[in-house]
Amino acid sequence: MTPFISPFVKKRILPLALLVSLATSGSAWAESPFTVERKPVSKGAYELVYDSPQALYVATSGSRKLDKGGALYRLDPATLNITQTIKNELKPFGLAMNKKTGTLFLGNTINSAITAVDAKSGEVKGSLVLDKRPRTETERPLAPRELVVDESTNTVYMGGLGDQSVVWVIDGATLQLRKTIEGLGKYATGLALDSAASRLYVTNADNELITLDTKTDTVISRVKLEADADHFYLNIALDPATHRAFITDSKSPQLLVVDTENGKVLQKVEVPVSLAVLFNPVRHEIYVTHREAGKVSVIDGKTYKMLHSIVTPVHPNSLALSDDGQSLFVSVKQASSKKQEASAPDDVVRITFADK
Repeated sequence: MTPFISPFVKKRILPLALLVSLATSGSAWAESPFTVERKPVSKGAYELVYDSPQALYVATSGSRKLDKGGALYRLDPATLNITQTIKNELKPFGLAMNKKTGTLFLGNTINSAITAVDAKSGEVKGSLVLDKRPRTETERPLAPRELVVDESTNTVYMGGLGDQSVVWVIDGATLQLRKTIEGLGKYATGLALDSAASRLYVTNADNELITLDTKTDTVISRVKLEADADHFYLNIALDPATHRAFITDSKSPQLLVVDTENGKVLQKVEVPVSLAVLFNPVRHEIYVTHREAGKVSVIDGKTYKMLHSIVTPVHPNSLALSDDGQSLFVSVKQASSKKQEASAPDDVVRITFADK
């Protein structure tokens, strides 16, 4: 007897290439073909880190109801099969890596903490709670979100979100707090590092792009990107070679391209409201996830024209890129809420591009 497969499950196991839609003509498909593969990982999949051809790491927070902690999964990037599971007592959401030292840094949002993990052994090297205030109805500890690592100084920068956000500057070797940079505005979500220029960029819900000097850990400029309040600039990707920042907007259907030297808006690219963004210097492409639309945009980094709109039901979240720039990895979340948790695990999608 043929087993019953629900329409939902069928959608998850069908080749995702069948679900791809192009925002350009058929000739563009012929010039730049790609394949899409997808596999389930675990509930609560968030950020990704690619490390060499052998490893793709995924931070997962697990079930809201059943799991006290979470897990870090190591996948084979070629097959998306799980090759290692590293349990974490605290739920990980954010993820970054110092590839020189082989250390993974996990942002534990609920616990206002950071955890360091040895990538080779899976050993948890330590954790540091950054905001020890108890959570009450009237008081909310600062919530970690994005992490970036300066490998040249072994320094981790992690944003702490609140009505008045901060960036924590953490020693990557000792996991000790070096400094707290305060006064970064409401819900400073975006974080991007240009290590060579000693610049750290932050966006917040006050519609600001803030530039910090990482040599002095001080704010050197802050620019209001848009005067009206109908924006929430969320994440940042950089093209240091051209001094450009690509900034997503979770309220308005646009991607901002900003000159990091003066804060001027160079371009507004029309896309659905967006979450994650990543720049590929190899292919000169910009990738953007649209969580509610269930799509990933591929945008030409020179002309800002939409190349592809790739359907990835249900909620594409975070992005990572292979070292050769030919494979894009996306964490995709299932529909879930506090009242109704997802019954299936979240997925990881690999989009493999043909050589240009």
